[in-house]
Amino acid sequence: MVYSLLRPLIFRMDAEKAHGIALSALKTLPSSVLASPPRPDSALAVTLAGLDFPNPVGMAAGFDKNGEAPDALLRCGFGFAELGSVTPRPQEGNPKPRLFRLEEDRAVINRMGFNNDGAAIVEQRMEARAGRPGIVGINIGANKDSEDRVRDYAIMASTMAPYASYLAVNISSPNTPGLRALQDPAALAGLLDVVMEARGAQDVPVFLKVAPDLTADDIDAIAKIAIEKNLGALMISNTTIERPPLASPHAGETGGLSGAPLKDLALQRLKDFRKASGGAVPLIGIGGIATAEDAWERIRAGASLVQLYSAMVYEGPGIAAAITRGLPALMRRDGFTSISDAIGSI
Repeated sequence: MVYSLLRPLIFRMDAEKAHGIALSALKTLPSSVLASPPRPDSALAVTLAGLDFPNPVGMAAGFDKNGEAPDALLRCGFGFAELGSVTPRPQEGNPKPRLFRLEEDRAVINRMGFNNDGAAIVEQRMEARAGRPGIVGINIGANKDSEDRVRDYAIMASTMAPYASYLAVNISSPNTPGLRALQDPAALAGLLDVVMEARGAQDVPVFLKVAPDLTADDIDAIAKIAIEKNLGALMISNTTIERPPLASPHAGETGGLSGAPLKDLALQRLKDFRKASGGAVPLIGIGGIATAEDAWERIRAGASLVQLYSAMVYEGPGIAAAITRGLPALMRRDGFTSISDAIGSI
């Protein structure tokens, strides 16, 4: 209710400035003002990669790039929060403006370019929250000007493993030139070996976030590698460089498209990876999720968990609570007593 009243004012601001204000508000305002999460419901609990998620709805990377507010996100009703992407060295990212609301399409285009405070600062913040409850993943990336990006991922895995519930390897952002080349099967297998070794004694699960802009051969090869490397999960998917028909005047901006127009493509890629993997590796559905019905569709299609970000721009911080309130009715409607029983049921 509060957000619906404030949204017209927020939408008159520059999108990146508004994001900064939203993050500050999340850190400072009581969670009761921002959202009213329902009581925990054991039927919504999901176990994945040895982690017990209280509900399947997570905040995707990109909102809290620097680990400033993961606990606030959890208090708003998210079952888990993912911070980042974080790179070894601080990085300004691409020139502004680089974040655009496509209001007519309920979408976002970004070309942020892995802007973040760097590993040392984020490590300090994560060390300060050590021992607090809740699942917090850390999305790791490489510096744009790095001479050895694989080494960057190794540095990040080693640095963040002691603080992360899981590590999300992000090789699918379209805003760092050449990064998506690491999705090539030969490069990917070697990269994952390096990341897993770099964890050392901290045997935290490794998730892999992939792009939706993949061929059938890509999907088959990535699924095979994920199974061989015993990945904790595949995250399907990052933003797209494709441009379906859009109504917004910002439609021609370069960068990754997210939000409602990504929904059908991301759902199809989830189904593709489910088929390619035969259910042998857990999947996390991302892209165009805004309602309980959207989340339920991904779960039935094979997602153990879902993540969102762009939809919160339009619906506000109560979105996770709204989705988790809606899921039990959908489960009952379709004859299920738990989320876990429904995963991949269609």
